[in-house]
Amino acid sequence: MQTILRSQTKTVTIGDDQPFCIIGERINPTGRKLFQEQLRAGDLSQVLIDIEEQIAGGAHVLDINMGVPLADEPALMAQAVTMAQEACDLPICIDSSVIEALEAGLSVYKGKALVNSITCELDRIEAVLPLIKEHGAAIICLTNGEEGIPVVWDERFEFCKRLVDIVHGKWEIPLEDMIIDALAMPIGAEPQSAYHFFKTIEAIKEEFGLNTTCGASNTSFGMPSRHTLNGTFLAMAAGAGMTSAIMDARSEECIKAVRGSDVMLSKDDYGINWIGHYRPPAKAYAR
Repeated sequence: MQTILRSQTKTVTIGDDQPFCIIGERINPTGRKLFQEQLRAGDLSQVLIDIEEQIAGGAHVLDINMGVPLADEPALMAQAVTMAQEACDLPICIDSSVIEALEAGLSVYKGKALVNSITCELDRIEAVLPLIKEHGAAIICLTNGEEGIPVVWDERFEFCKRLVDIVHGKWEIPLEDMIIDALAMPIGAEPQSAYHFFKTIEAIKEEFGLNTTCGASNTSFGMPSRHTLNGTFLAMAAGAGMTSAIMDARSEECIKAVRGSDVMLSKDDYGINWIGHYRPPAKAYAR
């Protein structure tokens, strides 16, 4: 199954037969005090820096989140999405818990966006899905609801089945426009969290063939050498069938992990992309 995202000039395809899709997560003020202060003051210059760094790292899609307390998030989202479209040709994932911010971002976006996200909470579903249908966007669906995030994989898979019934069955959103977030959780807090994540991905792939994603950095929260753990997690998740991740494209370890998984999973035939990125430059011969 293929999920198609588009900017004005570029198409990105997410699917089992495609290279792993890197959704650059950095354009987000969470945990960044200076960036938050800049946004409250109406200064979005850091957004352009983040865009450049995520593209340089290898992002295929840019996640934009403007969630800043005491700021006009819808206005900031519209500005940031407009800036991103002017600065690059990558498709955008519009990321907010505020319905008005999602609407503001979608209203200025030119192309087919990805929206992050909904859960099984009916209030959220009924607020977000009309926007998805109106703008023809794709949607990230999280495997949790009012009861919280289940630990074991079969309970998360039940949430996935409910989401398919509601989003596809009731609201008639095409299956290919659904991307399921199986919810990566901190391995330091629950030793079995990665196991249950991989099992959830495998079940979703086998039953529905849907594309999947997660916020990859969550898995290493509170642990040392986070980039190494994240890279290990990403490669194993790709092996289980995950087709994309919201991740920091500045992390060379994580980027190499997903590019390496493309080689091992026959998504980079003969390692052409790998060679193009990592073959040492030829040395000039002395005359």
